Amino acid sequence: MSVGIILSAPMGPIGILVIQRTMEKGRKSGLYTGIGAAASDLFYCLLAGLGLAFVTDFIDQNKELFQIGGSLILIVFALFMILRSPVKGIKHEDGKKVNFTQDAITGFVFTLSNPLIIFLIFPLFARFTFPSADYKFYHIILGYIFIVLGALLWWFGITYIVDKLRSKFNVNSMWWINKIMGGIIMTLAIYGLVTGILSYFHVI
Repeated sequence: MSVGIILSAPMGPIGILVIQRTMEKGRKSGLYTGIGAAASDLFYCLLAGLGLAFVTDFIDQNKELFQIGGSLILIVFALFMILRSPVKGIKHEDGKKVNFTQDAITGFVFTLSNPLIIFLIFPLFARFTFPSADYKFYHIILGYIFIVLGALLWWFGITYIVDKLRSKFNVNSMWWINKIMGGIIMTLAIYGLVTGILSYFHVI
């Protein structure tokens, strides 16, 4: 459970996206985005647990390209956040529903676009001695279930807190929140893009 919480806790682009969607569309939208992120974390945990050396070697050998590609995706999304009016995302009284499936998919893809997280998973698995050779099959299954539960617990708590504060913001506040959070994602993405390019050409 601690592994799931630790993987989700850093307030990176996916955390900002969950907060932004909770503020703009409601708690369910943010929570479904977090569920997508948790599913992606589980995917990488399974890769790490199965010891797929060729996958980790491939990621390690091409980490700069992954970083560049992931950063470009984040830049496009940041521009979308900055330029888009938050009014379009607010649920009106006409009964139009938010697309939670789309929220979950984008949460999954965003987290999946950062495969370097697998190198955080390895030391966490080592710290908590999971999976262990002494474990039976059902022990390992339970371990992965609790990793997902830990991640979901984190997103449940974050969306709960943000949703409670949501009523204190008006449309103009939402507009500024979109701009600020989009700017933060853009800054992180540009930094990742520049360092990825410099590293790829062995400048750093």
